[in-house]
Amino acid sequence: MLFSDIHDFYRKIKGKKVAFIGIGVSHSELIRKAASCGALVTLCDKRSEDNIPEANELREMGVMLSLGEEYLNNIDADIVFRTPGMYFEHPALRKLRQAGVCITSEMELFFELCPCKIYAITGSDGKTTTSNLIARMLTESGKKVHLGGNLGRALLPICDQISPDDCAVVELSSFQLISMRQSPDVAVITNVAPNHLDVHKDMQEYIDAKRNIFMHQNGFSRLILNRDNDITRAMEQDARGAVEWFSYSRGQDFLSALYLNGAFLDGEGNIMLKDREGIHKIMHKSLIKLPGEHNVENYLTAISTVSGEVGADVVRKVAAEFGGVEHRIELVREVDGARYYNDSIASSPTRTIAGLKAFKDKVILIAGGYDKNIPYAPLAPYIKENVKLLITMGTTAPKIEAALSEDSSPLPVPETVRVNDMAEAVSLAHERAAEGDIVLMSPASASFDKYRNFEERGRHFKELVNSL
Repeated sequence: MLFSDIHDFYRKIKGKKVAFIGIGVSHSELIRKAASCGALVTLCDKRSEDNIPEANELREMGVMLSLGEEYLNNIDADIVFRTPGMYFEHPALRKLRQAGVCITSEMELFFELCPCKIYAITGSDGKTTTSNLIARMLTESGKKVHLGGNLGRALLPICDQISPDDCAVVELSSFQLISMRQSPDVAVITNVAPNHLDVHKDMQEYIDAKRNIFMHQNGFSRLILNRDNDITRAMEQDARGAVEWFSYSRGQDFLSALYLNGAFLDGEGNIMLKDREGIHKIMHKSLIKLPGEHNVENYLTAISTVSGEVGADVVRKVAAEFGGVEHRIELVREVDGARYYNDSIASSPTRTIAGLKAFKDKVILIAGGYDKNIPYAPLAPYIKENVKLLITMGTTAPKIEAALSEDSSPLPVPETVRVNDMAEAVSLAHERAAEGDIVLMSPASASFDKYRNFEERGRHFKELVNSL
């Protein structure tokens, strides 16, 4: 079924059987819109009706409910919308595809129907902050920007409010990208490191999902890649459009290679931009309000992405004013002279490494959570170097501790205490923190052992800290 625009989509689903798997951010508003357009809507969700606050409202709208453990059994639909958290190769979805059912997603359809230019960002780390930076820079330049995707806002339900002169900035996860068959005008990959290996069958599938962000581009498209990351650097050979780069540590490449364009950091800490007209100084990294060298990388990424569209004055204004995104090295409060930071977004070792490097002094680190089957060996030397007290919890606590004991670097293993939950972790950190200390909750693990998502984990941490 082909649709010319979002209005055509709503017209053509009238009378069609449309099933939505899950009622999270991606589907909540879309379910209501589909039902109001005359589609025969079914919500399929693993939760019981008692745990779905909208259940009565949806039933009154004519939405049928298929709930509980058997929610994927006997789905009768012409179109099925897959929630991003559901693996594309799930046996239930494979069976439906074999039966001729259309399996799609909110984001796939948005890419097909969006009337404006799309900037899409993916990566193992840094994609949310980078997406927000790109959106802020474009907004400050006078553009009407629609920011959404994996960072918490569905865009398909507002597609009818988007004009061709607007622009969409979309964060995409590997789970969203794995089934995408359309790529954005500007594709950005911040980096690729092991992640989500509890869901993807192997690392190659994870990499291929990330590559999908640009594999359907054309010659008029742009691809922004990280020159410091071996995996992303190798992606250049498959690019369909123009390739531009960003680099924190390989600035010399831009000076020596004639056709290498993008943003880089020079030896004096200046952020430079190389384009067809030459090399320009944008600003010194010290102007950036956000803490941490990883945020310098995020700015390099964003600057490369908007080059040619956003002036250096706008970039400097955003750098001086932008205070960051919740759950990303977010200062919660100061208690008895110690500062507490919420870095709940750090669901992988690479994210926690970036968090540790953001501070000059050793920190009290709270780490551990759900196991995504990713290695913790790379984290161990950074904990030894940057942590004075390690508080571990969750399923990954033994793996983090084992990585420390097996690490061959000469520095000693910091004092390590294992606790049962976040409340115990915050209580212990408060008990041991002295004036001037940093308490950093940066788990290097997913949240699903005790929380629905990293946001809920971060909010719980903040509640506990604010109650001290």
